[in-house]
Amino acid sequence: MKFEFLLERGNLLSVMRKAGYAPRIQTIPEEEEYSRTLSGNSYPRFHIYAKVFPDKRKAYLNLHLDQKAPSYQGTAAHGGEYEGDILEVEAQRIKRFL
Repeated sequence: MKFEFLLERGNLLSVMRKAGYAPRIQTIPEEEEYSRTLSGNSYPRFHIYAKVFPDKRKAYLNLHLDQKAPSYQGTAAHGGEYEGDILEVEAQRIKRFL
């Protein structure tokens, strides 16, 4: 699920931390990554690729739900959900922190 929002209450890192997300090591240049686990284990987890616009006032988020770890070492393929009610609810939850 992809959406944009204005950064009215601080920078992206502070907003994501308030929403319960932890920063992750970047795997894609020029994009920040964040995750939030659902059960205290590594999976399932919400995973976000984020990009801040050049004016630093707006951010673009690509949110998905990782159900399990990649099946084969060295690949990024995993059981992920990119649309659905759970992602709609999570997107609305994140927007409350803006």
